[in-house]
Amino acid sequence: MPDIDAARSELDLLEEADRRARLYTDGIPGRRVFPDAEALAALDRFDEKLPERGKTDLDTLRLLDEAGSQATVASNGPRYFGFVVGATLPVAAAADRLVLAWDQGALMHVASPVAARVEAQAARWLLEILDLPAESGVGFTTSATAGTLIALAAARRRLLAREGWDLDEQGTAGAPAIRIVTSAQIHVVVKKAIRILGFGLGNVEFLPVDAFGRLDATQLPALDPRTIVILQAGEVNTGEFDPFGPVVRAAQAAGAWVHVDGAFGLWARASSRRSLTDGVEGADSWTTDGHKWLNTPYDSAMVIVRDREALAGAMNSDAAYSIASGDAQKNLTLEFSRRARGVAVWAALRSLGRDGVRELIDRTSDLAVLAADELRANGFEVLNRVVINQVLVRGRTDAETAQVLRAVQDSGEFWFGPSSWEGRPAFRISVSSWRTQETDVRALVRAISAAR
Repeated sequence: MPDIDAARSELDLLEEADRRARLYTDGIPGRRVFPDAEALAALDRFDEKLPERGKTDLDTLRLLDEAGSQATVASNGPRYFGFVVGATLPVAAAADRLVLAWDQGALMHVASPVAARVEAQAARWLLEILDLPAESGVGFTTSATAGTLIALAAARRRLLAREGWDLDEQGTAGAPAIRIVTSAQIHVVVKKAIRILGFGLGNVEFLPVDAFGRLDATQLPALDPRTIVILQAGEVNTGEFDPFGPVVRAAQAAGAWVHVDGAFGLWARASSRRSLTDGVEGADSWTTDGHKWLNTPYDSAMVIVRDREALAGAMNSDAAYSIASGDAQKNLTLEFSRRARGVAVWAALRSLGRDGVRELIDRTSDLAVLAADELRANGFEVLNRVVINQVLVRGRTDAETAQVLRAVQDSGEFWFGPSSWEGRPAFRISVSSWRTQETDVRALVRAISAAR
């Protein structure tokens, strides 16, 4: 017979976890955005010896909440403006909780029919709302970093195959050289993927950028069929977009592969600012991340490759005991064992709809423009054009810039991070959360102005 007492205990524990989670969420508006010294000191409670005899489940949960919850960064709130991180939509958080209860290995249909079906639908909707080629393969992966690694691996394998080189069997030693051409302002995670894949940063052709941080298309070298061009949709400081049209056309004429790092900026394609992305649909692969601007939980990134077979061939992990179709997620991502992370994306897209996504992107971008206008009016230098949700700011002096950053962070009322532009310090404000309202932005401007 089933152990009724054990089942009841499990349900009681889950109910207690939900109770504590609800209290945490309810307290977000009044929570410090960054924990204070007392909260950080309480983390010492985790410095325990491994127990000889296990503690009770409830005691473990209590410690995690009591010592841990106060030491969180309230990125799930309305006044966090750092690292282009959106708060999690309630429906995405709720879907994730249900997925956790399912405990599915979402690698292929036979392991989880529901995960396979829902993630396939999420993939179709993603291509539709971003207006990217419907034939593309979509892998739901952990991050834009992993997505970039996957896309570049697929690109290299396909370009080498065109040269008659079987990368799977022959490896990279002695292979025809693959060029990487990209912007001098390319994001660090792209550089990380380049390093991991063994291209070598010293072999990359980094092109100069214009005054706004966009790749200067007039400096584009002659391309060839052994070239991967990497462009940006949303430069991390300025939010600017590389000139997709002319670069993509040049790449297509040469038989080169174009990859677009669109971790957050690609979502502008679903907004009233779509024209910023004109030409991006001509690329061969793209990456984007749901937790940044779609406001899903972490681990909700996507890699998109126009040539589905190129993606599936590079990522295939079929074995005698585990054979699946080419569109199984284990054959589109790095992971074999994986959670159904695409379900949260499905939930967000279904509940927001096309209009809701547009409103989210438009509203947060408009709030960034408001912040920039107000800061300029208060004597701060805004260093970018604020085309989407990024505001890059500097005080009258470098010392003042540092002072403002430190004072606002220490207050616990808001959080944004440091950056640099053209060799001098700055700070960066990212408006990405569905929770952020005009009142929050105006309060942020008042706090920054008072900190001078």
